[in-house]
Amino acid sequence: MPSDAWDPGLYERFKSERRRPFLDTLALVEREPSMRVVDLGCGTGELTRLLHDELGASSTLGIDNSNAMLERAAAFATTQVSFREGDIGAFPATEELASFDLVFSNAALHWAPNHERVLEHWTSALTPRGQLAVQLPATGDRIWESIAEEVGREAPFADVLGNVGPLGGRAHTPKWYAQTLAQLGYRNQHVRLQVYGHWLPGPEGVVTWAEGALLTKYRALLGADLYATFLARYRERLLEQLEDVRPFFFPFERILFWARK
Repeated sequence: MPSDAWDPGLYERFKSERRRPFLDTLALVEREPSMRVVDLGCGTGELTRLLHDELGASSTLGIDNSNAMLERAAAFATTQVSFREGDIGAFPATEELASFDLVFSNAALHWAPNHERVLEHWTSALTPRGQLAVQLPATGDRIWESIAEEVGREAPFADVLGNVGPLGGRAHTPKWYAQTLAQLGYRNQHVRLQVYGHWLPGPEGVVTWAEGALLTKYRALLGADLYATFLARYRERLLEQLEDVRPFFFPFERILFWARK
């Protein structure tokens, strides 16, 4: 994803809702003293700092490809917590970025292509008894995603987007991750699908949620003016399909997995 595609303000409108799966993923980690931790897809850095403090880690490195997110993350940096720009799909890019006790990633893996290769790379960054803890949105029958893809295939948006495929990120099944972890040598693992139920003021809240993550690539690729037209059409089409009840129950499926060799 282009590094300037993210809007930290939009993303954090649902800060408490996005924190819940992070905490559940953190709970899977087997805590040890003086852990060396890397947080891949660290975003605004607030949860990276929480990860560091909760684990009592000796050092924590946050990596993200968004300059806007990293500017926000600078406020959470310390002598033990640092941030840098990088492609999480290519991590570790150098030998310097290796030998971690924990590779942690919250709501980021789905943006990277070829998850088998990515997980192999992440595994190479671990110490012999290192841990992997990951959370990502599941790919399911979600109308708020399918409508974005439908609108993107219409004129005038298709002229810009072309045949780029799904722009919201993709995940495999929980079984696929369990099998892949086994093939990578992880004898100890925990993989689960969890549904997080969010209560929004109304169905229009789903549009706001989508703007914070799902629609970021559309915004980056279409440009401000065309994206505004896209968003208006997307909003109209989506709200036609959602029941107008208040408050509105918004179920969100996520995959959580932890593994240790």
